[in-house]
Formats: sequence, C-alpha cells, structure tokens
Amino acid sequence: MNDSEAMQAALVLAREAEAAGEVPVGAVIVKDGEIVGRGYNQPISRHDPTAHAEVMALRDAASVLGNYRLPDCELYVTLEPCCMCVGAIIHARIARVVYGAADPKTGACGSVVNLFAEPRLNFHAQVSGGLLAAESAQLLRAFFAQRRGKYE
Repeated sequence: MNDSEAMQAALVLAREAEAAGEVPVGAVIVKDGEIVGRGYNQPISRHDPTAHAEVMALRDAASVLGNYRLPDCELYVTLEPCCMCVGAIIHARIARVVYGAADPKTGACGSVVNLFAEPRLNFHAQVSGGLLAAESAQLLRAFFAQRRGKYE
C-alpha cells in the first residue's frame, strides 16, 4: 500500500464521519503495507472529547496488534493533528505521520506549533503534510458551509 492509497482509505473514513454528523476527519494506521487501525471523528456521538480520528485509529491498531506501542507503524490522517493527538502519537511511538490538509487553528505539526520538532520531547516522528490536501480540505469546507447554512 502506498501513501496515496492509505490516504484514500482515510478519506473514506472521513466521509463516514460526515455521514454521522461529525467533522469529516479520517485516519488509518499502516504496518508492513497493511491497514491495522481505522478511525474517524466521533466526539459528538460518543460524548468524548478525545474521540478524534487519530485517537480512534490508535486504539484500533493497539487492540489489533496487542500493544500500546506502535513503533513500526505509519499514521495517515486527512487533517493535521492537534496537540492532543500528537501527544497520543508520541506515546504510541508511531514512526511516521502523513496528513492531508493543514489546520491553521489547531495544527500541531507546524501550522500553529510543531510538537514533533520540540527537542525537549523524548520522541520525534517523521511528518509530512499536504497529501491529497485539496480533497481533505474540500470535505471540511463543504461540511462547515452546510452547518453554517443550517444556522443562518
């Protein structure tokens, strides 16, 4: 599985989040070319502020692999992770993070802060952004435009 295929799988999950009335963000975790974890945003439906796509994918992968450490895994997510998610990614020891759209309001991979570049932290994943960014951003724009339309 290449990067584009993994991000396409994350986009499918983002659409599931949207269909459920959640902010359309999806994530997958890949190990040895296979998806071992899947997640999409669910904080509203689960009444859980930590139920971001990345956290849900980390939980799924940890369960599948039987370990809370995921050092040989890569995480693909449609939106730049926030501080909470970067913290979880660091604790899981994810080797590489690939995200789609940048998040200028809460992005913690360089848009607002870059926690992976913080030298005082004990772990640093490789990070790259912008993969299928237009598709990821369009899902988010359409979702929020529809939500604004409901309240106008």
